[in-house]
Amino acid sequence: MDRAELLAAYEQMAVIRRTEKAAHDLFLQGLVKGTTHLAAGHEAIAVGASAALRPDDYVFATYRGHHHAMARGATPQECLAELMSRATGLCRAKGGSMHLTKASTGMLGSYAIVGAHLPMAAGAAWSARLRGTDQVAVAFFGDGATNIGAFHEALNLAAVWKLPVLFVCENNLYMEYTPIADVTAVARPAADRAPAYGIPGEVVDGNDVVAVEEAVARLAGRARAGDGPALLEAQTYRHFGHSRADPATYRPAEEVERWLKHDPLDLARGRLVEMGVPAETVAEADDRASAVVQGAVDAAKAAPPPDPDEALTEVWADGGAAWRT
Repeated sequence: MDRAELLAAYEQMAVIRRTEKAAHDLFLQGLVKGTTHLAAGHEAIAVGASAALRPDDYVFATYRGHHHAMARGATPQECLAELMSRATGLCRAKGGSMHLTKASTGMLGSYAIVGAHLPMAAGAAWSARLRGTDQVAVAFFGDGATNIGAFHEALNLAAVWKLPVLFVCENNLYMEYTPIADVTAVARPAADRAPAYGIPGEVVDGNDVVAVEEAVARLAGRARAGDGPALLEAQTYRHFGHSRADPATYRPAEEVERWLKHDPLDLARGRLVEMGVPAETVAEADDRASAVVQGAVDAAKAAPPPDPDEALTEVWADGGAAWRT
């Protein structure tokens, strides 16, 4: 990334971080119904990967997917309105926090069932192969999904068919409340499994937006060239608990402190300083991010509730919900 690109990535991460904080605050105010799974701390993975992808590439995410939706073009206003069950929400209040989707920008959904979207990403990659495009499908998933059957099925099928798909594990050390290291035989739950399927397995600092962009660009380029899938394990850390119902008291205090000192925004800010970007320029980016998110909060609060008559629309591809056999 050059200076301008890194500054833009920093500002996008700042917007995502502030949107996550707004979601947290709105939940405590009773304005977000249901729970949320915040991705604060994971921003560099979504922003770095998106910077390396084309607009027509496909992205699949987990229930912790706010950052991916925004990195792929969803606005903070659309996301917060969706969390607040407003008519202006990204899915018009039908998806909520765990199902943010914006197909028009290649964001093909967030999925609540652990690992369920990995075979779907393989299917999207197969579609690109059949249509003769050089699109790439990317599936983001947590470390816990590496012990799910769908993970192994998807990797095997992608390897056998040499599909243009990239599997990116966001390893934040915990599968919900259990340390992944306590229940996994290998040290690197994703990358160490790749050799079993004859595909490349790499590890990257998931809090370094530049490192993520470079790794995804290289592996996506490999997939476009017909060399098949790859697996990237991005090491990161969530700033909040697993969900809003989780205070995360099971995490050692020294571990939390160590990772908070390795914050994605701080790393990007440090790189900008090294590249000679003035501190006031970075501060202006922060101010713009704050203004965007505050505007999104105000707009979402003012938005109307969804129309009940739309509850059963768009169940099928024809826009309706009529039963068919």
